[in-house]
Amino acid sequence: MTTITAHQFDHLRDLVLKESAIVLEPGKEYLVESRLAPIARREGLASVADLVQKLITTPSAKMKNEVIDAMTTNETSFFRDVHPWQTLKDEIIPKLVEARSSERRLTIWCAAASSGQEPYSLAMSLRDNFPDVVRSWDVKIIATDLSESMLYRCREGIYSQLEVNRGLPAPMLIRNFQREGADWRIDHELRRMVDVRPCNLDAPATYPRAAAKFDLVFIRNVLIYFDDATKARILNETASRMRPDGYLLLGSSEVSISSGTRLSRHQFGRTIYFIPT
Repeated sequence: MTTITAHQFDHLRDLVLKESAIVLEPGKEYLVESRLAPIARREGLASVADLVQKLITTPSAKMKNEVIDAMTTNETSFFRDVHPWQTLKDEIIPKLVEARSSERRLTIWCAAASSGQEPYSLAMSLRDNFPDVVRSWDVKIIATDLSESMLYRCREGIYSQLEVNRGLPAPMLIRNFQREGADWRIDHELRRMVDVRPCNLDAPATYPRAAAKFDLVFIRNVLIYFDDATKARILNETASRMRPDGYLLLGSSEVSISSGTRLSRHQFGRTIYFIPT
């Protein structure tokens, strides 16, 4: 197998940075190889190096979009990291329900939602633990991502057996999904709760607009790919779109990056969350 050259890696890194603000660190050649190998095969090319060279010499918009799409897709699973979900159930959602009891509306944003496991985990949790709220309130979960292929998957709500095995107990799977051949589709009511839209976190003009500011925001396991200035800018833009008593949840490895932002840090059990200041 021909590996990409330093020049090719630099070109790809610059392209990804320009299009998504994601920083592709040196030493990530293995990630490039694994993410782009399927595209190289579809294009009938012998190697990822040949694909990147074609991207340099004779790029097409379609190829560029496919490469950006592949390089900006995040790993995800249902109910990833157990503690934030317990905190949502025991602390955050009960407080929001109490605070919003007069208006009876919850507006939630799941950024970098990838193929949809996170927003659908939230929808399942709300329906299981707060059925009256789901039934009688205006509950909207807005799921966004940069990747068109991930947005399509999120809208479809279809997952392989391997994907549902990651994080979903069997009773929850049976209760919330229908079998479709070898795959599983999340049920219609849960899909209807999730509004899927494109968004580039480095482009505030693409941030989702809603009838009200956000009560709850998830930006989990994506900020680690940005430089410090971009992280702070994203967090401040997000804070400005949240209710004063809204909640922000980050990934477990990202909770230390709120310095210099308009967010205050709080803890419940083993979960760190943030509130606008």
